[in-house]
Amino acid sequence: MRFLNAFAAALMLVFVSGQAHAQSALQDILNSGTLKVGTTGDWNPMTMKDPATNSYTGYDIDVMTQLAADLGVEVEFVPTDWKTLVSGVTAGKYHLTGSASISPARAKAAGYSMSYFSLATVPLILAKNADKFKDWADLDKADVTVAATLGTTQEKQVKEFFPNAQYKIVEAPARDFQEVLGGRADAHITSNVEAYKLVEQYPEMMIVPVSAPRARTPVAMLLPQQDQVWINYINTWITLKTEAGFFDELSKKWKLSN
Repeated sequence: MRFLNAFAAALMLVFVSGQAHAQSALQDILNSGTLKVGTTGDWNPMTMKDPATNSYTGYDIDVMTQLAADLGVEVEFVPTDWKTLVSGVTAGKYHLTGSASISPARAKAAGYSMSYFSLATVPLILAKNADKFKDWADLDKADVTVAATLGTTQEKQVKEFFPNAQYKIVEAPARDFQEVLGGRADAHITSNVEAYKLVEQYPEMMIVPVSAPRARTPVAMLLPQQDQVWINYINTWITLKTEAGFFDELSKKWKLSN
């Protein structure tokens, strides 16, 4: 009898622990009054951090601020970087991330919301090299160095797109476009939405007039993989906001097209 009582107590402990572990992030957010969002602060125009004020602006920031308002809670932006973006979700450092390209590698560890817009990859160079680089093939040469940022989808793409070129992978807070500006790389690849902003900010840069962008990719939020309650809530919210024109208005505000 003593063994049965101990066994029953152990089962109850496992059950209670399992229930606590299974509590959705949604309930945690409502109980705490805070939505924690992982964001890198280095992807213009999606998320940009002002070091002077320690504040963020951008498309993602507007999305998450509105999400928090609709939940009736405060939003807290948690600094992260591209190489730890997924692990921050799986470790519970934040409830979800801002926009991230959907990839099979990330989906092995984290869940995704439904997508609310798409992007594509384009190469950028210094404008003075316009005659040298006119399409993708011009970059895939042994004497060309192409840069990408560690942890981004472009880190993998640069190796796929340019097997004959040299590539340089930089780690945040350094960025790939800085390698081009500094003359340490001939080109870098990034999303078209960031590319438009970079050439606006740095007139000495230009987007290579390629025949077509590559790797058209849907973008979504990263969430805890097993938390279907939270994923369902976010997908419902995205659906309603899409129908209300929320994402269309933000795209116009942040000029997410050329």
